[in-house]
Amino acid sequence: MKKIKAALLGCTGLVGRQFIRLLDDHPFFDLACLTASSGSAGKTCAAALADAGATMAGAAIRARVIRETTAAEIIRSGARVVFSALPAAAAGPLEAELRAAGLRVFSNAGAHRLDENVPLLIPEVNPDHLELCRAQLRDHEGFIVTNPNCVVAGLALVLKPLTALGLRAVTVTTFQAVSGGGRRGVAAWDILGNIVPFIAGEEEKIVRETGKILGELAGDHVDGSPIEIFPSCCRVPVREGHLQSVSAEFDRPVGREEIRNALARFAAEPQQLELPTAPAAPIIVHDGEDRPQPALDVNAGGHRRARGMVVGVGRLRPRGRRCDFFLLLHNTVRGAAGGSVLNAELAARRGLIPEGDE
Repeated sequence: MKKIKAALLGCTGLVGRQFIRLLDDHPFFDLACLTASSGSAGKTCAAALADAGATMAGAAIRARVIRETTAAEIIRSGARVVFSALPAAAAGPLEAELRAAGLRVFSNAGAHRLDENVPLLIPEVNPDHLELCRAQLRDHEGFIVTNPNCVVAGLALVLKPLTALGLRAVTVTTFQAVSGGGRRGVAAWDILGNIVPFIAGEEEKIVRETGKILGELAGDHVDGSPIEIFPSCCRVPVREGHLQSVSAEFDRPVGREEIRNALARFAAEPQQLELPTAPAAPIIVHDGEDRPQPALDVNAGGHRRARGMVVGVGRLRPRGRRCDFFLLLHNTVRGAAGGSVLNAELAARRGLIPEGDE
């Protein structure tokens, strides 16, 4: 297919760097425009991301000059698709302005996630919600698609195959990596050797967003899922990888092999279409009694472009109508940049982004 020109907003942050890695030499998208704050604008990508640990790409992207994050600069670049790694406060009005200008916006920000006609998308879970883009196109020249909070990206994916077994309620405790708060989100002095049992706004996001993703499409909106979610969130001194302790309640007794098979055999439209960023299996079930672990399992995914896109599940412990387990996802890949890129790939294959759109 003819590549579609794309812009990346907020390219210098942790999520922005993952976007660069994933979009470098992408078969669908040509990353023609990088933007950041005024402090990085005017620098090459290589110069702006020269600090230790920066995720870099090929020579063409390293040489690209970063632009300031304004609607005028993005439109001037000729991009027709926008990937947004901006903070929610900055993303809200700018993404709406770009939608009005006819761009297709795929956002990691939380500003529009709960808008009635904006898809909150995990392609393996609720691909039918992409139809909300057509509702947006009746009122706007473009559309916005969002991916969920980084915890929800793993939790909802694992809950999806369990809904067929009569899932009723979920209690989840999260152990979230410091990268989830951004490069300057948590002071080292506060987190080293410590666990902080509170992340502002996180528990509310998990309830609202999981309910929307697992809900039913009803015309131009989504009716929320009746499954109850009871979350508690902690920040832990881990660099990458959100571990979650989950207790799922069903409407009948469930067995270990029944749960294991539902998870391990799960595949969906991204796997059937062999989308570039999709792993062959979105969920891996670990049989080892001490897995999954962030240090060992966070980058699972198989091929290079899918690295970090697999959610790991382990320690399945059914007891009557309940089953306890742990799950792990890469918070800045499957939980952020990778989820957004996969959303755009699915939209392109469904004809919502014309090939080679100028």
